[in-house]
Amino acid sequence: MSTSASCAVWTPRVLSILRIVSGYMLLLHGTAKLLGAPHVAMFDNLQIASLYGIAGIIELVFGALLLVGLFTRISAFIASGFTAAAYFIGHVATKGSLLFPLLNGGEAAALFCFIFLYIWMAGPGPWSLDAMMRKDKAG
Repeated sequence: MSTSASCAVWTPRVLSILRIVSGYMLLLHGTAKLLGAPHVAMFDNLQIASLYGIAGIIELVFGALLLVGLFTRISAFIASGFTAAAYFIGHVATKGSLLFPLLNGGEAAALFCFIFLYIWMAGPGPWSLDAMMRKDKAG
């Protein structure tokens, strides 16, 4: 099999892996904030109605949806906007350096934003509940 043929076969699968891993990482932020697992000391006594609490809800819900690939495009769109807001509110507003995420600690938020933006455009990939539901409707 040629390299281009191999890439054609694996590209949709790697898209699914990117979605799964990104969704899992977003989900972990939510579970750390809301469920205390993994434990992050700064989230002890977190108030659910606080900015961090609301962020945790968004991370938990949309991280889980992205992980399993359900309502992927809308979930990725919302997650992209959420992580862009996290970059500007949590990193740029507090530490400055708009164009230098390395200096404001916002590399992860910026990368999440563009990964989710890509997933919004590319779709969930074949290893997703969305793809399974499309097959059921088609068949």
